[in-house]
Amino acid sequence: MYEVKKRIEISAAHYLKLDYDSKCTNLHGHNWLVTVYLRSETLDKNGMIMDFTQIKEKIKDKFDHKVINDVVPFNPTAENLAKHICDALAPYCYRVDVTESENNTASYYKSETKAVLL
Repeated sequence: MYEVKKRIEISAAHYLKLDYDSKCTNLHGHNWLVTVYLRSETLDKNGMIMDFTQIKEKIKDKFDHKVINDVVPFNPTAENLAKHICDALAPYCYRVDVTESENNTASYYKSETKAVLL
């Protein structure tokens, strides 16, 4: 089994739509840390699961220096972003950690992690 882990930093703003009072309903920004985990039984013809540059492009190009609410059709909580990023890196990604600040991290794990055969 092969596994890669990639950590990406993005600077982006968002606001949350909540059913309670919170300062997070105001537009605000984070220096987000996104850590993705990919796994496969086999490698492609280049000897990789996925090129690290491709992983970075799928995340950083989409979110860096953007208002995330303008990019995604859902409430951009850290939890929702983690799942969205995991889905964008399918079928190899099985876990994503999204850190908004030093003490606030949300993770998404696929419920059934299956090895992908190329």
